[in-house]
Amino acid sequence: MTVTGLVLAAGGSRRLGEAKQLLPFRGRTLLDATLDMARSCHLDDLVVTLGGSAAEIRDKVDLTGVRVIENPAFADGCGSSIRSAIPHIDTDRLILLLGDQPLVSPFDVRRVALVDAPIGVCRYADGLGHPLVFRRPVYDDLSTLHGDKAVWRLLHSGKHPVSEIATAGTVPVDVDTPDDYERLLANEES
Repeated sequence: MTVTGLVLAAGGSRRLGEAKQLLPFRGRTLLDATLDMARSCHLDDLVVTLGGSAAEIRDKVDLTGVRVIENPAFADGCGSSIRSAIPHIDTDRLILLLGDQPLVSPFDVRRVALVDAPIGVCRYADGLGHPLVFRRPVYDDLSTLHGDKAVWRLLHSGKHPVSEIATAGTVPVDVDTPDDYERLLANEES
């Protein structure tokens, strides 16, 4: 079994008003923290998609050991980043991670990677959340996704069996607004 981690970090941060990937977190950037978490999972391959603020991110974020895929259509949502990455994925499984969600547990990443169903998702106390895993039979569908919620539409479509992994706690904060960023910082301190 081989696994690629795909970190989605191409967004233009329209709701936040600045590049959320570069927000300060743990003495570095938010994206650095997420990539550090992903590296600690010891996956076979680690890929990040960039789009909005790509040049600045390349200058300020440590991308060592990470394959970067530029998504020129990043304004079309997360689906476009997944579409742009799929042709470059050679492993059996793809773990989907959000570049603005650094508090995901590496333990949960490793657990969801082992799911036997075509799609696996974490079931937190307050609902479903990342990370998600997709096995190779789903890659063709991933390559046709459009929009920000396309992954969730695929997961709920009934087209592929889905396995839920019981996960401790609540869905980790992802940063879309200034309030989300404040919640992330508050969760980090607690």
